[in-house]
Amino acid sequence: LKFASEGANVAFTDLVIDENAQNTEKELAEKGVKAKGYASNAANFDDTEKVVAEIQKDFGRIDILVNNAGITRDGLMMRMTEQQWDVVINVNLKSAFNFIHACTPIMMRQKTGSIINMASVVGVSGNAGQSNYSASKAGLIGLAKSIAKELGSRGIRANAIAPGFIITDMTAQLSDEVKAEWAKAIPLRRGGTPEDVANVAT
Repeated sequence: LKFASEGANVAFTDLVIDENAQNTEKELAEKGVKAKGYASNAANFDDTEKVVAEIQKDFGRIDILVNNAGITRDGLMMRMTEQQWDVVINVNLKSAFNFIHACTPIMMRQKTGSIINMASVVGVSGNAGQSNYSASKAGLIGLAKSIAKELGSRGIRANAIAPGFIITDMTAQLSDEVKAEWAKAIPLRRGGTPEDVANVAT
């Protein structure tokens, strides 16, 4: 919404374009911009190549890529299953590689672009019970640093944003005890908001 309020056309992807996604389209369009949601699995390389080609066809160009796909499957490392590890790495980290790989040629032809990876403070500090999530977010930071060096000479910027505890639908699933512990470590004694992060991204 923040990008749309600043005049940017917005394409977004989700596994399915359901009623919630359609409402997002409408909310974005009310800002006076072009907005469209696309059904695609961000963790699937071929799906991503196809949807990016479709987005470029519909919008003409891709100036900003925000890699924001994220899930959690928390558990102590010794009890974590391979499936818990793989699904978090694939959704959180591989999806970013997929989209960067698909968007880079477009941005190179444009000689400009901005890539933003949504990481997390746990990608820097780690967090007990979140080895998979922490590793995925640390990977997003390293990925942004590497592609910034690879693509900077082509006019393409790459950055990672590492928020702390942000109040979202995903974090709402955490127990009250976990949320209280997070709040203790924050000077404001509360989590951040999606608007806080959006202000950094734009």
